[in-house]
Amino acid sequence: MRFKKPKISDVIFLVLVATLIIPQTRKPIQVFVNRGLSLISPSKVSDEKQENITSYTWKLKDVHGDVFSFEDAKGQVVLVNFWATWCPPCIAEMPSLQKLYNDYHDKVKFVFVSDEWFKDITPFLEKNKYTFKVYRSVSNYNNIFNVTGIPRTFLIDKTGKIVIDKTGAANWNSESVRNTLDELIKQ
Repeated sequence: MRFKKPKISDVIFLVLVATLIIPQTRKPIQVFVNRGLSLISPSKVSDEKQENITSYTWKLKDVHGDVFSFEDAKGQVVLVNFWATWCPPCIAEMPSLQKLYNDYHDKVKFVFVSDEWFKDITPFLEKNKYTFKVYRSVSNYNNIFNVTGIPRTFLIDKTGKIVIDKTGAANWNSESVRNTLDELIKQ
């Protein structure tokens, strides 16, 4: 029996499939692809479709065990980001969120939320030199946010209206997001 010499395209295809099957190479490739997708800025929800947060009854806990009540964010501009360390789109958008946090953390309340344990979160933050605080939910947030996938980010104005509601990776350090934040801070 004679075998046909493989084409270069067949070899490339097999190498690509193999790299996507191996966990150590799959995640970096997915992050790389999502970084490209996250170059797009999130858009504002049209005024007539903006929903109001009706409840602020939500408790969160930080790595030190300190409890944060979402009620304390009432009346402020708030960015809430649901994410995980294992999530390639989350990882892809984190650098833009860190840059935004660097410039706005004293004017905007940033609430980064993960369901993971801090033993997994802390090394990820340290490795990537992220300085924002991360919380784990202590109480149910489904009465406030309907999160069915991550990353999911909400930008909320001082009156409790959801101005941006974005599922998937995005460029949070864009000029349009910064203009929106500046506008919301002035109100």
